[in-house]
Amino acid sequence: MLNTSFLAEQDVKDVDVLYFRELLAGVATNTAYLDGLMKPYLSRLLEELGQVEKAVLRIALYELSKRSDVPYKVAINEAIELAKSFGAEDSHKFVNGVLDKAAPVIRPNKK
Repeated sequence: MLNTSFLAEQDVKDVDVLYFRELLAGVATNTAYLDGLMKPYLSRLLEELGQVEKAVLRIALYELSKRSDVPYKVAINEAIELAKSFGAEDSHKFVNGVLDKAAPVIRPNKK
């Protein structure tokens, strides 16, 4: 299984394995829904986004739309950090811009 292989290959500590698996399965199951959430806020076509940027946005949008226990600022900040670490140069600015526009619509009460 992909998630088991990934975790075994990585030198990870203090990982919430159940949450990791939920994110992986949730994003995979809801890709079309998550893409629909992001499309209105993209400055270019979805197909033109890098794979890392797409994945980071999908994870954050999953957390915003399906995990109300995750504070919206935490979801956005984690996405920015992932984009800084793994995305193209300045992709974190793009990710931040998309999520700043999408978050108030997805979570109007900003929780």
